[in-house]
Amino acid sequence: MKKKSIVMAAVGCLMSATAMAGGLMTNTNYHIAFDRMFARGATTEIDGTSSNPAGLVWGHEGLELSLNFQKPWQNRDIDVEIPGFIGNDLNKKYEGVASAPIVPALFATYHKDKWAVSGMIGIVGSGGFVEYEAGVPMFNVPVTAMVTNNIASSPVAALKDDFSLLSSMKGKQYIYGGQVNFAYKFCDYLSAAVGVRVNYYDGYYKGYVTAVPGENLRNFIVTNTLMDLQLNCIQRGWGFTPVVGLNFHKDKWTVAVKYEFRTKIETENDTKQLDINGTDVKAMAEMIGNDATIAALSATALGGMAGKVAGYLPNAKTRYDMPSLLTFAVGYDFTEKLRAAVEYHWYDDKNAKMGGDRQETLSHGTHEILAGVEYDINDKFTVSCGGQRTDYGLTDDYQQNTSFACDSYSIGLGGAWNINEKVRLNVSYFTSIYSDYEKNLTNAYGVPGLNAKETYSRTNHVIGVGIDYKF
Repeated sequence: MKKKSIVMAAVGCLMSATAMAGGLMTNTNYHIAFDRMFARGATTEIDGTSSNPAGLVWGHEGLELSLNFQKPWQNRDIDVEIPGFIGNDLNKKYEGVASAPIVPALFATYHKDKWAVSGMIGIVGSGGFVEYEAGVPMFNVPVTAMVTNNIASSPVAALKDDFSLLSSMKGKQYIYGGQVNFAYKFCDYLSAAVGVRVNYYDGYYKGYVTAVPGENLRNFIVTNTLMDLQLNCIQRGWGFTPVVGLNFHKDKWTVAVKYEFRTKIETENDTKQLDINGTDVKAMAEMIGNDATIAALSATALGGMAGKVAGYLPNAKTRYDMPSLLTFAVGYDFTEKLRAAVEYHWYDDKNAKMGGDRQETLSHGTHEILAGVEYDINDKFTVSCGGQRTDYGLTDDYQQNTSFACDSYSIGLGGAWNINEKVRLNVSYFTSIYSDYEKNLTNAYGVPGLNAKETYSRTNHVIGVGIDYKF
């Protein structure tokens, strides 16, 4: 079978978040100090705006600003094995490439006496932008099987392999956030903070799968297209996150707890295009309703595609909740120059709604363990390093071509340069080492009797630079 792919033009996204640390829907690395140390839940510096707002009452007295930029690179690949399948060249790796020019985040704090007010703006959740230039197996394989079977049952069965598959798919999932916190010191060693974050979800799925007859087959048929699926669906929604925190700070010890409540985010489809073999499925759904449209498609020769497009019908609603998050951190100053911290994160993913109730398929919520150390070489230079272990509780039923995760270990390092009393420069690099996830499928991709194995894999590298300015 002859196969080739047409590459869709990549769209550069200035604010793409492609390789952020954290849970399934929540990011944690906004400030460069996190990237170079990880365990920042007990910090009293400006990055505590997101990781420990209650600790800012022990931070810089007065106004401080911080501007941070990160450059990530990431691959998200799906390796497919289909034993005995006619189209053996579908036994391949579908390479998903995710990258972004920069990922910015802005922090601001003001501390006076017992009070501290802080705020931040950044990309607070979800997975970012990814493009599969050769499409994804959940669309490619059933289309290939359908076209092959249709030709095989026709008078030109000998030409069942004489067609080309043109396919591509890209998607985006960002949650932009703005957070404000208020902290108060009750006594010399205890403080508390309350805050709220406004979250805006912005995502889309765009792509096509087209089967075009070869030169020999074209002599026997009147159409230039055997199968054609065109998709362009935008999803947007809002949500609010209450945040509370406590901080204990005495002598060389800092102990901090923070809780972010579950964020309900419900998006509604703005379907720009959804066509199957010349049938305007979008217009059909707007006329007779989504349920009737799926029923009508299921009753035709296109029935195998009905379930594939159900989630992209106009005005359909999808939940992308950000789960509640509990963090617990302990920091200790061994000397005036040497500091270390350990931290634990728990994301209650199983009680955060996802599309199709995917949260119910997880074996547990996400667990993260973080540790880091920081050392002042002198008054000008600081170096640090840290690590993080992330365990998502993944299962076969959770993993999907359009959204999958892999457990990981992350390592970060970097340093800071106190240029003068007011200006500090932070630099960092971190990488995540992912565990491949293997998934065995029966009746794979909706094709009866088809067995397959998918291997999900990811890579991740991030460099960052940031400036802190104290007024």
